[in-house]
Amino acid sequence: MKSWIYIDEYSKIINVQRKSNAMKKLTVPRFFITVLMVLTGFILFSCNDNDGPDIPPVKMEDLKGNYKGKLIIVQGNSKREGIKEFKVKKDTISFAEFPITEIVKTVVKDPAKAETAIKALGKVKYDLKYAAVINTSNNVIELTFAPKSMELQIPVDGVNKKTVVEFTAKQKGYYVGLDQTLRYSVTAEKITVDGTLVAPYEVIDYNFPFCIKN
Repeated sequence: MKSWIYIDEYSKIINVQRKSNAMKKLTVPRFFITVLMVLTGFILFSCNDNDGPDIPPVKMEDLKGNYKGKLIIVQGNSKREGIKEFKVKKDTISFAEFPITEIVKTVVKDPAKAETAIKALGKVKYDLKYAAVINTSNNVIELTFAPKSMELQIPVDGVNKKTVVEFTAKQKGYYVGLDQTLRYSVTAEKITVDGTLVAPYEVIDYNFPFCIKN
């Protein structure tokens, strides 16, 4: 801040004055009172002066693009982190490879068979629908999600288990104009296998706390 420069210069002036008058007792001259008053004015001015760059208003087209972001997957006491890429279109967030490890391991309890099934499924695509509005007061784009279900044919012992995952989005997503990042989350609320609800079941939360454009 500019004020610290002025304060430093004032300190130097005081030190010089003290050295030159080391042998006699002094009172503060009017000159230094005047300097102090001027410095006070500079400090107040500097504190009120906004040196930061102007943040342009967010626009709807700012939201579109290819993103890479941190993904935190939480299921019960289990937590896994990684990096995930996706694409934001006009009304859809598209995943070329949605993370399905936790879903498959919920359906297939045997670890070895679950790993085999994950490899057999390969890359699973998923589209997350949203509606967006601009919040001008906070300079953000708010996203309200309408997740569709995901259907998987999970192979186990030569038989495919028809698995339907129902997603929900309990909170809005946000594209923040200040740092141009996207944040959102979705939850795998329930899973059915061959028409039967998996129970007991711990929901799977997919959290994207910080995503930026590639």
